Amino acid sequence: MKIVTFILLLLSLGVHSQPPIIPLPASYKRVKGTFTLNENTKLVVEDSAFQPAAHYLEKEMQKRWGLKGSQKSARKGSTLIIKAGLPASEGAYALVMNESSVVLTASSPAGAFYGVVSLLQLAAESRKVPCWNLKDSPLYGYRGFMLDESRHFFGVTKVKALLDEMAYYKLNRFHWHLTDEPGWRIEIKAYPRLTLVGGVGTATDSLRPAQYYTQQQIKEIVNYAAERYITVIPEIDMPGHATAANKAYPAYSGGGSPAHPEFTFNPGKEETYAYLSTILAEVSSLFPSRMIHIGGDEVSFGNEKWMKDADITRLMKQEKLSTALDVEHYFLRRMADTLRRRQIEVLGWDEVIEAGLPVDHTLVYWWRHDHPEQLEAALQKKYPVVLCPRLPFYFDFVQDSTHRVGRRWGGSFNPLKAVYEFKAENYPGVKEHQSQVLGLQANVWTETIATPERLDFMVFPRLLALAESCWSSKKDFKDFQRRLTAHLKHLEKQDIHYFHPFNLQTSPELAR
Repeated sequence: MKIVTFILLLLSLGVHSQPPIIPLPASYKRVKGTFTLNENTKLVVEDSAFQPAAHYLEKEMQKRWGLKGSQKSARKGSTLIIKAGLPASEGAYALVMNESSVVLTASSPAGAFYGVVSLLQLAAESRKVPCWNLKDSPLYGYRGFMLDESRHFFGVTKVKALLDEMAYYKLNRFHWHLTDEPGWRIEIKAYPRLTLVGGVGTATDSLRPAQYYTQQQIKEIVNYAAERYITVIPEIDMPGHATAANKAYPAYSGGGSPAHPEFTFNPGKEETYAYLSTILAEVSSLFPSRMIHIGGDEVSFGNEKWMKDADITRLMKQEKLSTALDVEHYFLRRMADTLRRRQIEVLGWDEVIEAGLPVDHTLVYWWRHDHPEQLEAALQKKYPVVLCPRLPFYFDFVQDSTHRVGRRWGGSFNPLKAVYEFKAENYPGVKEHQSQVLGLQANVWTETIATPERLDFMVFPRLLALAESCWSSKKDFKDFQRRLTAHLKHLEKQDIHYFHPFNLQTSPELAR
């Protein structure tokens, strides 16, 4: 334990050379003095669009210190001004501080929010805030985190806690994987059996009573995220990964394989398209993002019955389709057209680039790190892309060589340093098509993650490394480690069961 303490002490040296903020701001300078937040601190909001950021600050001051910041106070005290003024750049902000005032200038409401978050990080657990002058903006506009709740379900309280941490580290896209083989987790009123039957079971307990989100809970979480400038993107997987749905409504099943029974929807039935269109219409009404991820991956895992299905063979003859892959692409185009007619953007895993989906209406997620040619092809075809390769951005992969539970790839895994040092420009086509790379995302698949505590252990502190990879163009892992030590204390305060990267004996039961 003495060695661990010594390491932490070494890492904390030089902490004043950088602000204790993650992700690190683009430019920063320590200036003289300390700004004190107290009952007399007056909030001045010069642009009504920035009121939500001020309101968030007021709530955090109340929660942390019992302070009631006022926008009407005439008493003598410190002043915090939030105003517009920076050139248009989504998420940009500047902080100018001295002992009596803080001036937060932002380019947008989101920028004002991020400036507030940086101020709160400077304050940490103290009301006395060291003065820094900051100027900041994100490297990427899309800074994402995906949670799979089909395989194991975590519920409203845990999702809100994750959104809190995403906001604290300036991540802004929550990709919510709500349907897959083990369970269907979103209420669809037109088809109630999807949750009542399809919601039964998890990846480790096929008899677990139905678990799902009601539409009211979905709205609650979407609103909670919006208050933190996080966009929620639902995923309704198709035409594969449909086992839970087919358990509820077998009439629309296209069969499966011994390893993946009833894995697909049936692309040969017109009724299937009407069924899924109704589902997507209900889903779209719950998510203001106007984006739906339709999966489109790994269909070959369970489509072996397609070529013997009378409805599908009839479709193939009618549409002049030669192979099961042609049928898959036909299905994806049909569903994409359904969404496009509703002005909803289509999102899909990197397999969808071969289906001929419209470039101006499709966002591709490149996940297969072992297929860099897929990324290059997507970029050459002019698709906008989010990078989420298994290595290093699958957080269900173990993060230390001593960990035994979790995935690996040929012995490789995803340590904190690999997440932090990810460089998009090292991949084929990225330098030539940088404007098409919208951002980065980490994905958590939950086959081996059954409890909130283990979810924490796999996500943190790697989520913080992801945040800096998304935000900062200049990175230094040793500097990041120095700042991380203070943030581990923040995670402890939030009762997050993180993996301690400097003390490998922490929570060994979660590593097994």
